[in-house]
Amino acid sequence: MSTIAPRSGHAPDFRLRLASGADDIRAAQRLRYRVFVEELGGGGPMVDHEAGLEVDRFDAWFDHLLLLDNARSPEDRVVGVYRLLRADQAAQAGQFYSEGEYDLSALRSSGRTLLELGRSCVDARYRGGPALLNLWQGLASYVVDHGIEVLFGVASFHGTDPVALAAPLSLLHHRHLAPPALRARSLQYQPMDLIAKETLDRRAAMVQVPPLIKAYLRLGGHVGDGAYIDHAFNTTDVCLTMDTAGLSASRRALYFGDGA
Repeated sequence: MSTIAPRSGHAPDFRLRLASGADDIRAAQRLRYRVFVEELGGGGPMVDHEAGLEVDRFDAWFDHLLLLDNARSPEDRVVGVYRLLRADQAAQAGQFYSEGEYDLSALRSSGRTLLELGRSCVDARYRGGPALLNLWQGLASYVVDHGIEVLFGVASFHGTDPVALAAPLSLLHHRHLAPPALRARSLQYQPMDLIAKETLDRRAAMVQVPPLIKAYLRLGGHVGDGAYIDHAFNTTDVCLTMDTAGLSASRRALYFGDGA
């Protein structure tokens, strides 16, 4: 596996593990603050600007997958995070996080084993290198360990103007709409079919799709019905779903290993 991170200034020494206590969770929240608040202009009632933490009430229920670079100082080692919430954890929390934005009735009634993903981010110094691949491989191990069949979660476009995002939203609706059995629906319904399929420039539209959403699409991911405008986070959200049974053999080998 490559160990080059072009913008980190050194060869990283990556390690993956789940958060094991309050200090680990605070480290994840500090990285989330840098990405979601400082970079993207997000906010919310539980953001702690003085401490530089992006916090919400669900942090206590999620598992937090951490990507650490052991070549950095201890206080700066967390360079990637993923929040993971199984159905049993959601029952304790009272709901999935995404249910604040989407009706998940189809997913809940599918009979499949669900895992919600959220707050995925990588330190700016490590983007363009293998950091995201490392996170995905850690996620794949978690999926295998817990027998997960369907992954889902909210992913975001920067900004809250659907007109400015008409092309990529239309592309997702026309080309990547989830099958009815796994199709979530926005609770504050923002239509995504803003440009007719026949007149849409698919190539130009795909340029506007964020890298994380593109990664899900390459793995066979789909989107729910309608977007959700999140003014607190300054984002336009879509609900992504991915059925692990639909992964190609090559993708399974890349993320899950030969024994999956």
